[in-house]
Amino acid sequence: MPDIIQLLPDAVANQIAAGEVVQRPASAVKELIENAIDAGADKIQLILKDAGKSLIQVIDNGCGMSLTDARMCFERHATSKIRKAEDLFAIRTMGFRGEAMASIAAIAQVELKTRRHEDELGTCIVIEGSEVISQEACSANFGTSISIKNLFYNTPARRNFLKSNPVEMRHIIDEFQRVALANPQVFLTMHHDGQEVYHLPASAMKLRIVHLFGNNYNQRLVPVEEETTIINLRGFVGKPEFARKTRGEQFFFVNNRFIKDAYLNHAVLTAFQELLPDETFPLYVLFIDIDPAKIDINVHPTKTEIKYQDEKSIYAIIRSAVKRSLGKYNITPTLDFDQENSIGHLITQKPFEEIIQPTIAFNPDFNPFAAEKKSSEREIPFLRDSNNHHTAIPRNWDTLYEISKKEETLQHQIHEEKSIPVNEQDITKSSEKQFFQVHNRFILSQIKSGFMLINQQAAHERILYERFLQQLQNHSGVSQQSLFPQSVTLNSSDFELLKELLPDIRALGFDIREFGRNTVVVEGIPADINNANEHELLEQLLEGFKNNLSILKLDKRDNLARSLARNAALKVGVKLSMEEMNQLVDQLFACQMPNLALNGKPVISTFTLNELAERFEK
Repeated sequence: MPDIIQLLPDAVANQIAAGEVVQRPASAVKELIENAIDAGADKIQLILKDAGKSLIQVIDNGCGMSLTDARMCFERHATSKIRKAEDLFAIRTMGFRGEAMASIAAIAQVELKTRRHEDELGTCIVIEGSEVISQEACSANFGTSISIKNLFYNTPARRNFLKSNPVEMRHIIDEFQRVALANPQVFLTMHHDGQEVYHLPASAMKLRIVHLFGNNYNQRLVPVEEETTIINLRGFVGKPEFARKTRGEQFFFVNNRFIKDAYLNHAVLTAFQELLPDETFPLYVLFIDIDPAKIDINVHPTKTEIKYQDEKSIYAIIRSAVKRSLGKYNITPTLDFDQENSIGHLITQKPFEEIIQPTIAFNPDFNPFAAEKKSSEREIPFLRDSNNHHTAIPRNWDTLYEISKKEETLQHQIHEEKSIPVNEQDITKSSEKQFFQVHNRFILSQIKSGFMLINQQAAHERILYERFLQQLQNHSGVSQQSLFPQSVTLNSSDFELLKELLPDIRALGFDIREFGRNTVVVEGIPADINNANEHELLEQLLEGFKNNLSILKLDKRDNLARSLARNAALKVGVKLSMEEMNQLVDQLFACQMPNLALNGKPVISTFTLNELAERFEK
């Protein structure tokens, strides 16, 4: 029997490795920009077409490559960053163990132009599917320019699994933001389909955060800095009042490499304990500098997970440092009399002998139990204040107890009515439209078997959800035009998400048009929503959509209807009139699923007379 095990050709092996390294255009963007930073570049340009599907081009002014290096960089396991096995445990550079360029060249058409500072001519190499098409000398600027065209052109199954352009663009923006935050000293630009998305000059860390996420983040940041023998920690955390419902703006970097770590994330959340609203997450951009020998970054193919030798100590350091920063910048309450301005004015600086004891003046002739006179003859009693001025006592003080007398009369009438036998059907008929609001939260209604309680917020969410879902299907949303249209500026990721959702958002009744880079103008909102701020409503809609997407994995229309219904529904504490309660209950029972809230819990709870009797018999 002949041997059946054979070595795979390099081209096939590279395509297999590409499935691990290059999952989507964002993966190639990350690898190319990190290689440019490792090459010492301080100016990097990223140019995209069709969200990276047609073109990904990265231009840098780094050290460049020689003719031999330019050819070798496309070979498997060829790298300038590792020489021996021990180097794997002392890595401070980025990259992917020498497989990134080989993997990218296996599933795309690649053109590389590079020149070193000391060379007169550069090198141009064209590769398609791991096969070198041409290699020649060329005129080029110093540094490197890599163009990746038609990603996954020879693996159509992988290309078919790519998402729409807005979705892929959001993944690219996420990777770009991570690299930009880790390297604020590098000038970075991003262009997509001829439009500039980012223009990030070299700056300090705080300015880089503001340039990435918007000018309104300038007032939201609290600096964190801590130096220990185990780690050095620096960065920023967001103020609690600006916490969001999604985890999107949370960044951990270990030796300038972005990581995902639920354990360290819990340390930050613990520092914010009792400061955050329910189900919200704070912003943080934290950098950990640690000895590479004390961590292992090769535990995950994408290198976003790290193992630590002493993770409990790192946890404690992060928690205490963040907590101290929140207290230092008056985010948490303090009792420091030297710094607390709110009570400083209560402490006098006078000597003890100069402090005068306060005195109280009163009218000794005033008798509140004196015989009552007619209003025309009634004497108005006076008190004298410290300045000997007369101050009138409020009139009608003797009616203070009339409300208690009314309650006693009402209870007596109710007791008499209970003693009169009434037909049960008459009670149900006369009270079927009678509702009572309990603590401005629940609606109580009497039924034949007892009574029912309706959660008003959950009921309104169910009504709006089914209404919005029908509007999305029929494109029948009605818009209420704003008297003064508002411009809303979003970060790049949210702006790309909005462009993806724009047809469905307009179907709900929003009147929105694009207005420049990362800015839209809201000229109308759905007619079902009253007294809403356009800016807050749009941000909450996008925030709720992202939150549902990460937790519930809903389809786009269901997610939009659910997010808008939760933001536009009545909240706990809103007082309703009898007419509003009648209308709410009628609309609830007209729904397809009136008894089920959006979170899966019941909207209506019924209590029978037998259950009530059992409670009182106990």
